[in-house]
Amino acid sequence: MPVLTFTERGIYCPAGDFHIDPWAPVDRALITHGHADHARPGHAHYLATEAAAPVMRHRLGAIDLETVRYGETRRIGEASISFHPAGHVPGSAQIRVEHRGEVWVVSGDYKIADDGLSEPFAPVPCHAFVSECTFGLPIFKWADQRAVLADINAWWAENRDAGRFSLLGAYALGKAQRLLAGVDPGIGPILTHGAVEATCAVMRVQGIALPDTRQVTQETDLKAHAGALVLAPPSALSTPWARRFRPAATGIASGWMALRGVRRRRGADRGFVLSDHADWRGLNDAIRATGAEKVFVTHGYTSVFRRWLAEQGLDAEIVRTAFEGESLEAAEDAP
Repeated sequence: MPVLTFTERGIYCPAGDFHIDPWAPVDRALITHGHADHARPGHAHYLATEAAAPVMRHRLGAIDLETVRYGETRRIGEASISFHPAGHVPGSAQIRVEHRGEVWVVSGDYKIADDGLSEPFAPVPCHAFVSECTFGLPIFKWADQRAVLADINAWWAENRDAGRFSLLGAYALGKAQRLLAGVDPGIGPILTHGAVEATCAVMRVQGIALPDTRQVTQETDLKAHAGALVLAPPSALSTPWARRFRPAATGIASGWMALRGVRRRRGADRGFVLSDHADWRGLNDAIRATGAEKVFVTHGYTSVFRRWLAEQGLDAEIVRTAFEGESLEAAEDAP
C-alpha cells in the first residue's frame, strides 16, 4: 500500500489514519498552512506548526489544535511525520510522512525565493512529492522582489504627489504582510481593510515586525490620510468600501498580473507581479532538490506540467483536489 492515498475527503495516510489538508471533515487533520482552501473547519483534531496556529485559531475559532516545531518528528500510528518550511506564508509547511523506509512529502503551497517574512523553503529528500503547480507554465518567471517593491513605492509616491490614494489589492494572509514588510512607510500613511488588519494584529502578537497601519472604519477621516497606501483583499476592490477612496489609483499584487489582459479585466490601473507561489523555475528547482522519482501535481496547469515532468523522466500523475492556489476571486480573504 502507498504511504499516501487520494480520497474524496483529501490526502490520506493509512498507516497513521490521518489526512493532510482535508477538504471534508475528518478525525485527524494535519494542516500545511492557514489559507482557507487548506485549513477548513469541521475536523475533530488539528496539527500544525507553532507559527501557523495563531492565524488558524483566528480564522477557525475554538478548534482542538496541537502544534509542532519545524523538523520535530512525531509518531502517529505506524507513520513518522515532520513539518518543514514551505516559504509560502509565515508558518507554512511541507509535511514529510515516512512508513517502512519510504518517504512522501506533501508540499502544500510553496515558493523557493526567500521573501524575508516567511520561513525560507527547505527541500526535503523523498521518494514521492505532492506538488502544486499554480503557475506551472514557462511564461511565469518572477522578478526579484526588491525590484517589484521599488515599483510599488514609486507608484505610491507618484499617486501621493498627485493627491490620489493608492488602493492595492493583496491577500489578507501572507501577501499583505509581505508588502507591509517591504514598502517604504516614509512615503505616507498606510490604511487597511478589516480583513488585512485582523491578520496583521495576529502576526504582530507573534512578534512579526510590521509598520504602523490604521484600519479603515466608518469613522475614519479619509481627508486626514490623503495620499495613503490602502491595502485590501482583491475581492474588496469592486465594492462600495473601495469607492470611498477618491481620487484613487488601483493596483493588484499577484502572480496572475504576468498574464496580459488579467489586470484589464480586474479593472486595475497597475498590476504588480508578486506571488507567494513558485514560478516555473521554482517548481522545477524544488522538485529536483527533493530527488523524488514520483511526483503528483495538483491545482494549476496540471496537464502541461505533468507532461513536462514526464518528458524529464519522472513518473508524474495529476491529483484532483479542492485546493485553489492563488486565485483573484480570493476565497481565503474572509477575516
